[in-house]
Amino acid sequence: MDLKQIKELMAAMEHAGIKKLTIKQKSGEEVHLERQDENLSHAGHPSAPFYPPVYHSHPPMRETEMRASPVKTVHDESASAKAEEKPGKHVVAPLVGTFYSAASPEDPSFVKPGDRVDENTVVCIIEAMKVMNEVKAGMSGTVAEVLIENAHPVEFGTKLFRII
Repeated sequence: MDLKQIKELMAAMEHAGIKKLTIKQKSGEEVHLERQDENLSHAGHPSAPFYPPVYHSHPPMRETEMRASPVKTVHDESASAKAEEKPGKHVVAPLVGTFYSAASPEDPSFVKPGDRVDENTVVCIIEAMKVMNEVKAGMSGTVAEVLIENAHPVEFGTKLFRII
């Protein structure tokens, strides 16, 4: 089972409210996922969120290797339906983290509606585990819509921008 499948399972568990999940494959591989109760604290701090460690079976991608790609994930169907009603393609989050539209609060956004982008245009940053990961458009077109507010958390596959 690869990291992408595990992240999709984690998102589905959260969406469905499932606390524990164990998957045994014919190959003998076993994956056990468990979510901590949201009311429990991490290190005794009730307000501190707990994010379980993610273990990689392959080296993490370098920033230059990250590309947004279309991925179908489990998430809010009403938001999904609204985004799919409009024409265009979507730039999606290639990892879980916090979405930032600019390099710093004082800087202008990387892109805004009406801006032209190509495959290598940096459209945002996603912070994951204190690492700032540049996300590139991965396609050419015009930014029609920014679908996420600045400094909001995103999951793997979350639609970030609509490109026409």
